[in-house]
Amino acid sequence: MADVSDPEIDQAYQDVRSDKTETSWLLLDYESDRSDKLQVTATGTGGLDELRERLQGDKASFAYVRMRYSNDKESQREKFILVVWIGMSCKIMRKAKISVHVADVKTILRVFSVEVPAREKDDLKEEPIIVKLRKAGGASYDGV
Repeated sequence: MADVSDPEIDQAYQDVRSDKTETSWLLLDYESDRSDKLQVTATGTGGLDELRERLQGDKASFAYVRMRYSNDKESQREKFILVVWIGMSCKIMRKAKISVHVADVKTILRVFSVEVPAREKDDLKEEPIIVKLRKAGGASYDGV
């Protein structure tokens, strides 16, 4: 079981969800290689691009991101994604625990439209994720 009891996790989650803050993402990492306790290691206002730069190839992390996109010229949408990051050099035991820990993370990062598994930074390119969000939201205009 992952320990998601740190109150800073819920505070960061509320900041990303709030229209009153500029915070658009949060990153959760394990306290140490041997710990199952998660903590907020970063938040930011630069969206998915900024988050991608913070991900490390030897870690497993969870991220929560606010995504803004247009369906057409008149509308803007905001949706949230849950990123499950398992870097290519992540240790075997950590990789093995992620599938169980993601359920614990979902108890605190509750509201999201799509879950995005990622092993490489290219897995987090904005356009393919927006396509997934459009499909999940049921509003697909312009033949997308």
